Amino acid sequence: MELTVRNDISIAQIILYVPFLAVAILLCIRHGFGQNAGWLFLLVFSLLRIIGAALQLAATAQPENIGLFFGALTLQAIGLTDFIIMLLALINRACESTERARNALVNPRVLYWAQLLVFVAVILGIVGGTTAGSNYADTGMYKVSSLSQASIGLTIAGFALLVISTAQLLFNISHVDAGERRLVLAIAFCLPFLLVRLLYQAIGTFDRHSAFNSVSGNAYVFLGTAVIEEIIIVIIVEAVGLTLQVRPKSDAPTGSSRPLGRLYDRLKGRYDSIEMEGMGQRQTRRQARRGRRYGGASGV
Repeated sequence: MELTVRNDISIAQIILYVPFLAVAILLCIRHGFGQNAGWLFLLVFSLLRIIGAALQLAATAQPENIGLFFGALTLQAIGLTDFIIMLLALINRACESTERARNALVNPRVLYWAQLLVFVAVILGIVGGTTAGSNYADTGMYKVSSLSQASIGLTIAGFALLVISTAQLLFNISHVDAGERRLVLAIAFCLPFLLVRLLYQAIGTFDRHSAFNSVSGNAYVFLGTAVIEEIIIVIIVEAVGLTLQVRPKSDAPTGSSRPLGRLYDRLKGRYDSIEMEGMGQRQTRRQARRGRRYGGASGV
């Protein structure tokens, strides 16, 4: 089997993202999985790129298996939304370090809802990619699903909020904790590369005949406007992440101040109450069995 340019790109991605994944795991352990979702989404992004590249290579070896091909395309698309969520979570970490941001236009609460908005884009991207694959299997023609177009629309909205929040913190950089300022500067430096990556995805989604199309587009355009940009951003984020101080758990906002945190607290409370109820029932049954056993013995 002769390797294509896209195959070479996939092999390079696997080689690079395996150590990227190792660093992402280290950052999650170092900073804590529950402290900030940014490091967790960095880990997820590395996994998406490794699995997506492996699926692309498998699709080349088994061209009759359309599922492998569209699986790789779907992971390629939702990786961008994962990227946006990661950077929103990281800029939120810096935003939380300044009290002045509480009354600003973009504050931690807005950023949490922005992450939820982009997470909806992830779901739409998955469903849209699956729908496009099913249509291709039935008709032999590739057509971008309207759900995929809605997904990229929400992703663009999330990117706009990321730009606004980063600019807001840059203008108030003196109010950000000294240890977090390098994070704000790093994200600001990543934004031009992320914009190029977003343009590639948007043009390819709305214009299926362009060189930016994920299916029939130019592989070198894909390399220059998507792959390299992602690698640069990952290197910047991981390099800065290794230099950031570990924030004590007491410095982290409570779950009640986060939409996701409130949901987690509510579910955890419900789970704890069920557990307590179950323990009470088990203790009652044990006491009943003990009473019957002792009662039977005294009767003898």
